[in-house]
Amino acid sequence: MSILKPYRFYAKESIERRADQILQRMAATPNFAPQWPFESSLVADFLDLGVVWDYIPADEQGAIAARIIPAARQIEINEEILEKPQGFIESTIAHEIGHWVLHINHDEVDGVARQLELNLGNYGWSSSTAQQPFVCRSGAVSSQIASIEWQAQYFASCLLMPRHILEEKRSGRDLSKWSHLYSIRDELGVSISNLTNRLQDLGWITIPKGQRQIYLGEADCHQQQRLFG
Repeated sequence: MSILKPYRFYAKESIERRADQILQRMAATPNFAPQWPFESSLVADFLDLGVVWDYIPADEQGAIAARIIPAARQIEINEEILEKPQGFIESTIAHEIGHWVLHINHDEVDGVARQLELNLGNYGWSSSTAQQPFVCRSGAVSSQIASIEWQAQYFASCLLMPRHILEEKRSGRDLSKWSHLYSIRDELGVSISNLTNRLQDLGWITIPKGQRQIYLGEADCHQQQRLFG
């Protein structure tokens, strides 16, 4: 058995549903109700994942922003990204949570942890192997790795910007105006690029590549006409 799940395709709807389910469970748990601006570390706490900041040296493929130590149920964040905007940091943590939810075999992780606690060596994993970090990069040649990275990032977007919260935040606003988008960005605690990507993915806006002009999606055009005449 492997700590990593075999590759599988996840539809967008399935990924969004997984993120929504976690938020719903949190909302029903005392002291874990999500609030915005969003703190991804609260989700990690809810899932019993540790988040630690440490120096992570670059490898042959370049800098590493974050990684997971599955058997330790731990997300390591490179302390060098502390200089990045808060929205980037939240997205990085949420991205790693996406890997944990979608790509890590939790039963196997729990089994390895129990064996390590009992100091038994017959599980098929040495202590050093079980502690190996899970690092995945979108720039990899493998199409499966690229898909895994996309899945984790889409999960992060759904977690940080759930559809019902976006519906609430866009009320009375014109999504074709950058000033309104920046206000939503600040209220959500995300980056402007993450916000615009999410809104485009939902079909609420379109921003042609290389342009700054924002066009409303068909569904949002009808709403804006009702709101602003």
